[in-house]
Amino acid sequence: MSKQTNSYDIAKQWLSAFNEHDLEKLLALYDEQAVHYSPKLKIRMPETKGFVRGKPAMRSWWRDAFDRLPCLVYREETITANDERVFMEYLRIVPGEEDMKVAEVLEIRNGLIVASRVYHG
Repeated sequence: MSKQTNSYDIAKQWLSAFNEHDLEKLLALYDEQAVHYSPKLKIRMPETKGFVRGKPAMRSWWRDAFDRLPCLVYREETITANDERVFMEYLRIVPGEEDMKVAEVLEIRNGLIVASRVYHG
């Protein structure tokens, strides 16, 4: 990922990769040592306290999510970005489940995501 890629573009690429369930495309947006926090992690894997660190751990987490939820999609609602941070709101849609409004913050350095944090009810 080049340093010229702006944070808004990274967010759009993130949503696209997630909706395509393209794990490699998604992970390519992250720094090798990136940290990801999700309340779902806290529930499904309490020992993590909600955090995964590094691409191998993120690969395992998202592979499991894509396998469990093959029809999962995120519908973009808003993206607000500056050079170092993105705030995204999207709707988590899984057939048979109630749609869930989600907010996520991506921290960007040198054109890569170094941290991401998910918020939802």
